[in-house]
Amino acid sequence: MTNHLFDAFRARMPAPERPLMRTDDGRALSYGDMLTRSAQLAHALTRLNVRPGDRVAVQVEKSPEALMLYLACVRAGAVFLPLNTAYTLAELGYFFGDAEPRLVVCDPARAVDIATLAAKSGADTATLGRAGEGSLMELASGQPGDFDTIARRPDDLAAILYTSGTTGRSKGAMLTHENLASNARVLVDEWRFSAGDVLIHALPIFHTHGLFVATNVILMAGASMLFETKFDPARIVSLLPQATSLMGVPTFYVRLLQQSGLDREAARNIRLFVSGSAPLLAETHRAWRERTGHAILERYGMTETNMNTSNPYDGERRAGTVGFPLPGVALRIADPEGGGGVLPAGEVGMIEVKGPNVFAGYWRMPEKTKAEFRDDGFFITGDLGLVDPDGYVHIVGRGKDLIISGGYNIYPKELESEIDALPGVFESAIIGVAHPDFGEGVTAVVVRSPGASITAEDILAAIAPRMARYKHPKRVIFVDELPRNTMGKVQKNVLRETYKDLYALPVR
Repeated sequence: MTNHLFDAFRARMPAPERPLMRTDDGRALSYGDMLTRSAQLAHALTRLNVRPGDRVAVQVEKSPEALMLYLACVRAGAVFLPLNTAYTLAELGYFFGDAEPRLVVCDPARAVDIATLAAKSGADTATLGRAGEGSLMELASGQPGDFDTIARRPDDLAAILYTSGTTGRSKGAMLTHENLASNARVLVDEWRFSAGDVLIHALPIFHTHGLFVATNVILMAGASMLFETKFDPARIVSLLPQATSLMGVPTFYVRLLQQSGLDREAARNIRLFVSGSAPLLAETHRAWRERTGHAILERYGMTETNMNTSNPYDGERRAGTVGFPLPGVALRIADPEGGGGVLPAGEVGMIEVKGPNVFAGYWRMPEKTKAEFRDDGFFITGDLGLVDPDGYVHIVGRGKDLIISGGYNIYPKELESEIDALPGVFESAIIGVAHPDFGEGVTAVVVRSPGASITAEDILAAIAPRMARYKHPKRVIFVDELPRNTMGKVQKNVLRETYKDLYALPVR
């Protein structure tokens, strides 16, 4: 028996001396270094009593060693549990209690507080800093450079990633070796990655985008990375001539467009720009093509499913869409109210997917898992969307973002697209807020373009002939910026909480 995921990487690995990454502080790692360091760390994990199936919770800064720790967990048969570096002790307490990790790896600066918290869940603690310092690397440095990788089947767990938990408590999505391997294989083929590619990796590695899309694709292709510990727009522009690809969130592209050095010459060596984790504005898509000559490839994925769809590598990359289902992925639009009946093309409904990329369920939540899957195995994503006559998938919004005002269903994305297209508007978010007459009042939260003076009256007048009256915002609120999470998604739950009393009746 083999270790399904790691052996898939190893089978496609180039010669050991080939480069895997170069870091922003000048360090270089080859594929041979990867084998050695992941082996040493796998030995360290076993010395710390981590056994196959045990969870290893990791809250550390981005570093080559942190990435080697992920691979070491895979090799040791452990379940990798990456945690956002912004999580507080209170949030960590929930994750430790729920996942019951055998080991928690944290930054040395937080070791005392986290060790106390981890001990309450029966976990030991080791430390790993951004520069590779800490007790874990000290232990690993004295270990052998080879390791008898533990056998793992395709359906064994490789990782648990917790959802953002914007409603209710966070859920641990269980991802198997085959979930990760199959998606990486498909993306390598669909996006034409090869050993000659160099990816600018400026994403965090506690999230599926930076960890499983970017990193796994590079490993599966035998390619290399320019491994950046943070996103610095000026530095990214300077790196473009050395790279062939960039994966980012929409915020990356918005900020890169503000750099005077970004032009067609700077991007001449790049063959692929990919965007995901949040919707890319059509205006950003257009501006990027004008500046660089490249059309950004937008795709759609989730913590629970890895990647589901992608705009084509060859062919039209349509702004405002996420392309077509990936090979092996079945996608359908179902009636969210009518028991899941499949809807025809052009109608908005719930996006449901099925394929080898779809997770094994939620950790220790069998009832929640059962509720999120149809009897025929399709996963109910919670995303509203439609498939247009040409087969392109459009994301309309999250099911929980659906607004019901005066008995009418209103899909925020439709209204946001109209408002975003207006001169003077940089971006907008449409939310539903409790309203005494309509149930929910449609509310527009708008960010003006720099120097613009567009008013609420201007916006309402512009959309009046284009949108049914029941879709019109009851209020338009201007803000300097929209709240976003680490991956650039607008946090509509934060906006709803901020403006929850907007239509409240005065107390008499």
